[in-house]
Amino acid sequence: MMRKLLRSLGEVALVLPFLMVGLWFVVTQPLWQTDQVTTSVSVSSERLQAHVRKLSAELPPRTFPDNLNASAAYIREQWAAFGKVQDMPFVVEGGTYNNLSISFGPATPTRIVIGAHYDAYEELPGADDNASGIAGLLELARLLSQAPLTKQVELVAFTLEEPPYFRTANMGSAVHAKKLLENGDKVELMIALEMIGYYDDTPHSQDFPLPLMEYAYANQGNFIAVVGNLSSMGIVRDTKASMRRVMAMPVYSINAPWLIPGIDFSDHLNFWRQGFPALMVTDTAFYRNDAYHHREDTWERLDYIKMAEVVKGVFTVILDRTNALEP
Repeated sequence: MMRKLLRSLGEVALVLPFLMVGLWFVVTQPLWQTDQVTTSVSVSSERLQAHVRKLSAELPPRTFPDNLNASAAYIREQWAAFGKVQDMPFVVEGGTYNNLSISFGPATPTRIVIGAHYDAYEELPGADDNASGIAGLLELARLLSQAPLTKQVELVAFTLEEPPYFRTANMGSAVHAKKLLENGDKVELMIALEMIGYYDDTPHSQDFPLPLMEYAYANQGNFIAVVGNLSSMGIVRDTKASMRRVMAMPVYSINAPWLIPGIDFSDHLNFWRQGFPALMVTDTAFYRNDAYHHREDTWERLDYIKMAEVVKGVFTVILDRTNALEP
């Protein structure tokens, strides 16, 4: 009996390293090609800062219908310079709320959707969460208006992502994803921009949902993360490769089940629920930013140079997926 037990333990010891390497590969989607290319794409950190400051410090807090309408009006005004803006109102508990969208490229059967929520938690500034994501959408509109796209790209500003509506059918992204499915629209990829502005080079400034993850990534909060579920390994890997090709800052990725806290903590969740391929681009929120859902989440704390890098990376993902050339 002891001999059999020792043999079994020996077999486990032999197999375990291969299992660990396989798990690391599935979770982190490593890339060994690091060659970067120069790009003529110019993303304005000044415009990004102006948008975040306007949304988080100058307009009314992004809660309740009337206050949200002020933010929606600002987004509509900014997008109107680049095309036709579509209002998509829906009613929740007697109040009318608005998703907004603008599309670029030809009206192809399959589209790419890039989204971010413009509401904020309670009456907090919500600079990183999620004025930063909306600023990214506003700057992407300017870039896409000049790009020779070969398929439709839809930018959507979602409302009601925050509690008490999070994970309910009343989320703006849930309403929109359901409508796309009902209309028979095909989504090649949805990317949720969820908090893309906070970075910290200090050692051990980055936390993780599981202790061992620090060894698979880095303990400095100076990277952007591409987050997908276990069925999106291909799109996560492709997205990461496109972003790394043009970005100076680190790009990491994770494919993991929803059981890992944070994997589905944004609007991409509702596209997964409708069977659409989706992922999240994020600075990892509360795993790095201590001001998450606090009054300290203000525009002065964000790094707009790095934000501009992220927008450039996402724009490159779009160009790669539409086979478009740089404008």
